[in-house]
Amino acid sequence: MSSMRPLKIILYILLIGAAISFLYPFYWMIIASLTPESLVGDLNILPLKITFDNYLLMFGKIPILRSLLNSTIVAASSTFGVIVFGSMIGYALAKTNFKGKNLLFLIIVFTMTLPFQITLIPNYIIMVKFRWVDTFAALIIPALNSAFAIIMFRQVFKGIPDELIDAARVDGCGELRIIFQVLWPNIIPTIITVAIITFMNSWNDVLWPLIVIRDEKLMTMPQLVTLFAVGGRADAQLGVKLASAVLLALPIIIAYSIFQKHFIRSMASSGSKG
Repeated sequence: MSSMRPLKIILYILLIGAAISFLYPFYWMIIASLTPESLVGDLNILPLKITFDNYLLMFGKIPILRSLLNSTIVAASSTFGVIVFGSMIGYALAKTNFKGKNLLFLIIVFTMTLPFQITLIPNYIIMVKFRWVDTFAALIIPALNSAFAIIMFRQVFKGIPDELIDAARVDGCGELRIIFQVLWPNIIPTIITVAIITFMNSWNDVLWPLIVIRDEKLMTMPQLVTLFAVGGRADAQLGVKLASAVLLALPIIIAYSIFQKHFIRSMASSGSKG
């Protein structure tokens, strides 16, 4: 036992060092956004002076609150759709028998290896033909096809006893009712995991919104912040750019802080079900 203590101390020191190295850039970003522009270059661990001028300048330059609402609508709609359709497909792959099921699953897994850029032009052509350019539909509908969500739901459904589903069918439940009323309450950690990852991916997406959204009133927050930071509207003011970056990262940090226990539990157990 005594020989294990030095190893634990070393392990804790390494973990603390890794945590500090990961958190310090976020800490510096927040402190720099609250520091006057002239003092950002002299910033140390503690702020030299606290000011909200950078945030006030940012609010005056770009419609950041409108873009926040747009991102919330797009990310929430995409997340809800991915959970609904992903669970339906995952249930079909895990608990039903049909010809070509294994081949279909392999194709879904294969799509995860394809870079997004490969489907960029075909997706854009589809958006143009459907007249969805400069609409939220162009941001939400293409995001509903999530191979990750399908695989996660398939894995967790395979671990649920068939007797539970058979009992629900005896009680007169249809397949959709089985999924949403019987199985969903038993897979809350997986739902939360898929929701967090989908929400983060949708929230942080920049390239696709830059292609299909040109109206500033419909721009998402990452898109607007990117154009603000590199398009010259920030007037090369680092503090203002960092203020916009802080607001961009804040919803993700809050969401993960609330649901981290479910997220870790699901990710730890998802690989154990074949």
